[in-house]
Amino acid sequence: MISVFFEYSFLTYSLYTAIMVGLIAPLLGVFLVVRRLSLISDALSHITLSGIAFSLLLGKHFILFANLNPIYMGMIFSVGGAIFIERLRNVYRYYKELAIPIILSAGIGIGVVFISLADGFNTDLFSYLFGSVVVIRYSDFQLISVITILVLILFFLFYKEWFYLSFDEDQATVSGIPKKILHFIFIVMVALVIAASMRIVGILLVSSLMTLPVAAAMRWAKGFKQMFFYAIIFGELSVIIGLVSSFHLDLFPGGTIVLLNVLILLFSILLTNKR
Repeated sequence: MISVFFEYSFLTYSLYTAIMVGLIAPLLGVFLVVRRLSLISDALSHITLSGIAFSLLLGKHFILFANLNPIYMGMIFSVGGAIFIERLRNVYRYYKELAIPIILSAGIGIGVVFISLADGFNTDLFSYLFGSVVVIRYSDFQLISVITILVLILFFLFYKEWFYLSFDEDQATVSGIPKKILHFIFIVMVALVIAASMRIVGILLVSSLMTLPVAAAMRWAKGFKQMFFYAIIFGELSVIIGLVSSFHLDLFPGGTIVLLNVLILLFSILLTNKR
């Protein structure tokens, strides 16, 4: 069943892109879940939707933007949303969690306005909402490759610092770790990964790829490093099997990948409860 993905270039790009997404999304998701910031991925995915809708709206009225890949505008909005979240977390110091629903609500509202101005949904927007196997371009493959390399480099450079901040933020700050800079770098990475992953998983479902494999991994892992191992294994299984299945069954890959993640999580809970 997977052999067909090596017969056509666009399917090959889809497969390789899915493999990279299955690696970096759970990788960052472990830190998000441990720091209880998993809802940030939802907020950034919705603000990314606004960027996509804005790009499609511009392309409809201006020839200059007609051939522009909407993913770039989505990344700009996603990174901008990450910066605003950090600003709001500083404004509401005792209620930092308020920053997430504020940005999430703003993302939905702005996105709906842009979609309305563009006279409703179209085929392109649906592929961004729920993912698609056939729309991956070579430029998308190049972009996610660059982001994957960047995420892996930063992960190995700042692993100890992010580990420390995840479990004892106050002590890490007293120890001299630059908390604000490292958190800003991390949140921007999350924003870029969400924007780049939407082609495969879809904007509305990409956050699940950062949380569900991690939730399943927590049932098996006996240590923090093992969480990364299991989360990546579950993430890769879900994206590869989900991508191949969605192509042959003519389904949106995002929903298929999420359902597989849910099944993996349920089996993990049942089996570990018995253990």
